[in-house]
Amino acid sequence: MSNSDHQSPSTLDGNTFVAMCLARAGIDRMFGVVGIPVTSLANRAVGLGIRFIAFHNEQSAGYAASAYGYLTGRPGILLTVSGPGCVHGLAGLSNATVNTWPMVLISGSCDQKDSGRGDFQELDQIKAVKPFSKYSAKATDITKIPSCVFSVLDWARSGRPGGCYLDLPTDVLHQTISNTEAQKLINDAENCRIKEVNLKPIVKHSEIEKAAALLRQAERPLIVFGKGAAISRAENALKNLVESTGIPFLPTPMGKGLLPDNHELAATAARSLAIGKCDVALVVGARLNWLLHFGEPPKWSKDVKFILVDVDKEEIEIRKPCLGLVGDATKVVEMIHKEIKDDPFCLGKSHSWVEALTKKSKENVSKMEAQLAEDVVPFNFMTPMRIIRDAILQLGSPAPIVVSEGANTMDVGRSVLVQMEPRTRLDAGTWGTMGVGLGYCIAAAVASPERLVVAVEGDSGFGFSAMEVETLVRYQLPVVVIVFNNGGVYGGDRRNPEEITGPYKEDPAPTSFVPGASYHLLIEAFGGKGYLVGTPDELRSALTESFSARKPAVINVTIDPFAGAESGRMQHKN
Repeated sequence: MSNSDHQSPSTLDGNTFVAMCLARAGIDRMFGVVGIPVTSLANRAVGLGIRFIAFHNEQSAGYAASAYGYLTGRPGILLTVSGPGCVHGLAGLSNATVNTWPMVLISGSCDQKDSGRGDFQELDQIKAVKPFSKYSAKATDITKIPSCVFSVLDWARSGRPGGCYLDLPTDVLHQTISNTEAQKLINDAENCRIKEVNLKPIVKHSEIEKAAALLRQAERPLIVFGKGAAISRAENALKNLVESTGIPFLPTPMGKGLLPDNHELAATAARSLAIGKCDVALVVGARLNWLLHFGEPPKWSKDVKFILVDVDKEEIEIRKPCLGLVGDATKVVEMIHKEIKDDPFCLGKSHSWVEALTKKSKENVSKMEAQLAEDVVPFNFMTPMRIIRDAILQLGSPAPIVVSEGANTMDVGRSVLVQMEPRTRLDAGTWGTMGVGLGYCIAAAVASPERLVVAVEGDSGFGFSAMEVETLVRYQLPVVVIVFNNGGVYGGDRRNPEEITGPYKEDPAPTSFVPGASYHLLIEAFGGKGYLVGTPDELRSALTESFSARKPAVINVTIDPFAGAESGRMQHKN
């Protein structure tokens, strides 16, 4: 092997070798920002049939890779340069790990012989990624590339999915190897791959019997499911269980759509009653974390019995449920359904628990619809959200993928927007991450080209990644970004007069932006379509035109700067 950049037809370099391994592993998409030393790697990957989506910022590219992993179930790949490129990539890597989505960050690194000498963009990247990744590998020689590539891909998907890291030193990318040896190394590495990557733990039949008995004996059972069930493709299994038993269900925000939001057993509109009064809760692919109030009083009854279905044994041990079932969400739900079918039961519409939830849901929906019915101008959050909801529903199937971020915008959208199909909602997720919007949009458009992508963004959330509208235009992706423009984080200047003191009191408030910012002009600078709207008719017209065109667009919706409220945790008023 030599350290030459030149390769004859019978030899190949490290860049080509990495691309070959990724292609052999079935990787078909990559996201990233190129530069020294990984530009050739991106070009070689494209030559081998891997679509490379080039971003302006590694942070947005990383969010795209994490969401791509969720939407497809296959590891999303982020490619970055060394040092600061890797550090920027940690945003996406950590987001994937916290959300338990399969993703691999691949970064170039400095020449190994110059390590510790202050080389260009030098960083101990293995050490830097450790808190945010499940597993890391460094290809210290060209011959190690296949085993390193396959191991990070397999670790990203095995057990509880998450983020993994692959380090590619500059000298290794420039080494060369013969085609013959390269093929042998790939074949050998593939034969040694984790064979169990798709095998989840098998639950004992006695535990399934216990779960079925708990549900059968419950007076007020509830089925809760989250994005772990979504990534497992558990929608059909859940539908069969819910409809055969008549047990009401409650999705977490990104679990919405696994069963349609308008399903007669959906308890979303009666969330507080459902979790406050249920006596047995089957929780599938959702963690008892802040999103579910840790499964503790006062939100939950002190006597509730949890049946927790999770692919990770450690998660169950942390939560200490009444019954823990370690396994794949789809398989476990199918086993519970099969066990119940042998001795069937169904609560029925007249069951007191179902009746109570149905009654409360109708009351809360009526209250919300009364608020939504009114056309408030200047816009509050409710009026435009209703118009957007109706426009999305009119599109039918395949339903658009809705991306939502922001404080008030996401909170209101969670209650108003309706998900009818699985994996059609992407939001700030487990970590409450702001700035995911455009990255998620691009991932969704690439992962599901048959679907329109509609982002409903606060102006603050949009600002994190707004430059990526150029990426939308460059790749001509069918993404419509709707910006709720209320002039700041939560709105305009909310300070009391006594708070406006000190030598910099003339500065804008920390929460405020330039009033009336022309976000719609940003995309027009790159050849996309922009709309400025402030009335119901203007918004309807912009939505009709942009949804029909299926081309990159930004709709700048002027919102009353005093319409919002400070928000950080999930606000539930039902």
